Amino acid sequence: MIGRPRSLRPSGTASVRRTVLGALAGVAALLATGVTAAPAGAAPEPGTAAPSARERALAFWTPERMRAATPLDVLTVDRSEVRAAAPRKGEPAVVAPSAPASSAVGPLAFPHGGGPWSGGGAVTRTAGRVFFTYQGRTASCSGNAVTSANKSTVLTAGHCVKMQGAWHTNWVFVPGYHDGQRPYGTWAAARTLSTPQWTASEDINYDIGAAVVAPLDGKRLTDVVGGQGLAFNTGYNKAMYSFGFPAAAPYDGEKFVYCSGTTFRDFLLSGDHGLTCDMTGGSSGGPWFTQFDEATGTGLQSSVNSFKYNFLPNAMYGPYFGADAQNLYQSAQSS
Repeated sequence: MIGRPRSLRPSGTASVRRTVLGALAGVAALLATGVTAAPAGAAPEPGTAAPSARERALAFWTPERMRAATPLDVLTVDRSEVRAAAPRKGEPAVVAPSAPASSAVGPLAFPHGGGPWSGGGAVTRTAGRVFFTYQGRTASCSGNAVTSANKSTVLTAGHCVKMQGAWHTNWVFVPGYHDGQRPYGTWAAARTLSTPQWTASEDINYDIGAAVVAPLDGKRLTDVVGGQGLAFNTGYNKAMYSFGFPAAAPYDGEKFVYCSGTTFRDFLLSGDHGLTCDMTGGSSGGPWFTQFDEATGTGLQSSVNSFKYNFLPNAMYGPYFGADAQNLYQSAQSS
């Protein structure tokens, strides 16, 4: 999928639009699956799921449909795209993790270009797979539970909640997913949202999404799995760890995968962080952490898996968590 991309045509605007469909062979597979979704039901407003729609989403996602879900590709861009505006900065801010400091196996290799995470720890509970229907087909991304006032906030990529002008439906989060198992249950989104720039024009600098999930069996998400911390406006060239559930070859979506290394600032089209990483489609929306502790599996989420350049297939890019990412987080945790 990532290894044989073809070039994209520029949209003629400062934002990178419609960069997924037709970019990679994996998306062609998505459109060819022919798996249609159950009716999503009428939502009160875009990005909001009524209780009946959430119930249908939970019933819809059988183990068979999860296995058949096609990974939504990491976005790809090429040299012909118009440079997007740099993300707005603000004052550094940190939200502490609320995940229990459980023991992990470590240390693991740093840097690491991509492989199964065997360290255990809190990240194996807070991170998970995201499933949804997109244009009537089943698809998957990654996400992560974060510390929040509502104890129900998941961060992911913008294109994992909305793409090509439409909000995804039947959206659920499965924390701790592995080998078809759902050890902490399936959590349906009550609301999905994104940055204003992604919502309006799919600006690659702001490819950040969030979901507020409904309680499950009377419990809220981070009361069950804990929540990672967050960091905003912390600068570039940081030691970071990236996690996700890549589901396109050579991966299959069943394993929790990580990359690690010192990031670099994108010098081409965006103000994103870059990291050497071979993760593929399905990893979109997976968390990037600064101050990550391998011994406990906790850190400060500072980005998400977002896009790759066609001509740099071994580098992953993630948006800078600046003022607009912080505002999105505040909106989500206040829901």
